Amino acid sequence: MALSRRQKITIISLLFYWPALFVLAHIPIPQLVRRAGVSDKSLHFLAYLILVFLLWFAISSDRKVNWRTARVWWILAVVVLYGLADEFSQPYVGRTRDAMDVVANVAGTLTGLILFSVLTFWPASLLVTGTVIFGITNIARANLAELLPMANAMFHLFAYAIFTTLWAQYMHLFLSVRGPNVRWLISALAVPTLLLFTVKLFSVILGRNLAMADIIISVGGIAAVVAPTYLTGLFDRTQATKDSARV
Repeated sequence: MALSRRQKITIISLLFYWPALFVLAHIPIPQLVRRAGVSDKSLHFLAYLILVFLLWFAISSDRKVNWRTARVWWILAVVVLYGLADEFSQPYVGRTRDAMDVVANVAGTLTGLILFSVLTFWPASLLVTGTVIFGITNIARANLAELLPMANAMFHLFAYAIFTTLWAQYMHLFLSVRGPNVRWLISALAVPTLLLFTVKLFSVILGRNLAMADIIISVGGIAAVVAPTYLTGLFDRTQATKDSARV
């Protein structure tokens, strides 16, 4: 069976993500990360949530998890065993084993598979991306903008751009909201902006600074997707109108 374009992109993402995850898990923890007070268990949870998302939808295209099939149990076994092997090898690279890291790995994996038993690819991708944005933004006790300004800026820019891209595609496929018109523009901006508002509100509740620079960069990521898409739609519609007039 031929692979869809989306499935190919998912497979390519998995081929980049899994080796990167392995490398990051087998290098000494940078001092900046220690100073940031990042929750190690939260990182493990998010990392394995992303891993099982990519793995499931790379293999199963747009199908939901069916717990009565062998495929889901094979994926669960592979990811859990990988997590165990990963943790077992930690002392050999100057890190320490932690059983709670394994628990976090399994929790992220199971959470993903449970979610994917009720969600297909597009809503699942939105939920996973939103969860990662929420988690990474609020995972550190220190101000990441001060410790890692460039990485922090790039994260906010690309994370919100990716989320907005997924949301625009979801609108097109499932909500029949197609531009270019005011309804599309408002809809395209609404959900990413709501996510940004929720994330920053939670940050304030946790006692962190509002970080206006992060908000501006995030809005830039949203606009970087919405504006070109809207303008391209306007251009295409104008061209179609001109072509019709010539005929």
